[in-house]
Amino acid sequence: MHVRRTTTGLAAALTTALALALACAAPALAAAPDAAHASAGHASAAHVSAGHASATKVSAAAQDAALRFWTPQRLRAARDVTSLAVPDGAAPPRTAPAATAGQHPVLVPPALGPAAATSRTANGTSAAPAVSSPGAWNGGGLIATTAGKVFFQNASGGTFACSATVANSNNKSVVLTAGHCVVNAGTGEVYRNWVFIPGYGNGNRPFGTFTAQTLFHDGQYVSTGGNANYDFAFARVAPLNGRTLVDTVGAEGIAFNSPTGQFVYSFGYGGSAAEGGGERLNYCTGTEFPDAGRAGSTMWGIDCVQTGGSSGGGFLSNFNASGGGGYLVGNISVSAGSNEYHPYLGNEALSLYQQAGA
Repeated sequence: MHVRRTTTGLAAALTTALALALACAAPALAAAPDAAHASAGHASAAHVSAGHASATKVSAAAQDAALRFWTPQRLRAARDVTSLAVPDGAAPPRTAPAATAGQHPVLVPPALGPAAATSRTANGTSAAPAVSSPGAWNGGGLIATTAGKVFFQNASGGTFACSATVANSNNKSVVLTAGHCVVNAGTGEVYRNWVFIPGYGNGNRPFGTFTAQTLFHDGQYVSTGGNANYDFAFARVAPLNGRTLVDTVGAEGIAFNSPTGQFVYSFGYGGSAAEGGGERLNYCTGTEFPDAGRAGSTMWGIDCVQTGGSSGGGFLSNFNASGGGGYLVGNISVSAGSNEYHPYLGNEALSLYQQAGA
């Protein structure tokens, strides 16, 4: 896996890199959980801050405890975390936020694991239709193995569920999710018993349960009291049965400082009855527009919204609906009316990702 920097022709490079990756692999193939009080620090975790990056390491003993904690009964009882709600804004303008200007695009291509080939064979490869309301993802492919559910517990003992996506990285062990699925912005409490279940469906764990080794969030998300521009987070997960996460299920690509206003897909485990009650993967599609509902926002959204439990799910550009691969450009964060928004993955997110993937 390598990182490539470019300043021109990024959209073409994304499409070409994705096509090559898929072609080469084909033959092988509730409200946010506020705590009642701030945690003074878990006996099982060590917290380190460097610049805006904040990293919380999880001990081996705590990882083992998390595996034991998440019984089938607790998975079913976990409450779906809702996207951060903001007031409806005026019709969004079609211009890019100034904050994206002058930043150098960086892209990491997807990686197909052995599980993706099985998923494609079992579920077919027909392209999924564009949708303006959440629909069940029946296309199989890479996204069926790289998207999954996150489960965690807060300091008060409440259990919650979010969504996340595997992002390709040097250590083959990184997932992207929302900041509010990792840390309480009001107290700075980093959640415990944090696990990721790729390919989750109807209570099944087809590839096992991966525990967080280290959780990374942008310190500005907490210092600003929850500014959604910084509502992104990464988890470095431990190997399972001697294999890394990417070697088990593959990984989506990820793009930083990427072009905006693109046609994107978003994926998540919404908890409404129409979305399968959090037990299946759903998707939305749309062309991005900037968030006009919040002063100073650098977020981008689409005219489709998934419900509680989808928080942290990936937005992907240059998505190949037949193969299920694309480039992560953000995560589900904010809902406003019929729209859902993602934070822009700029230099702050890039720095955090590089630490998570080291």
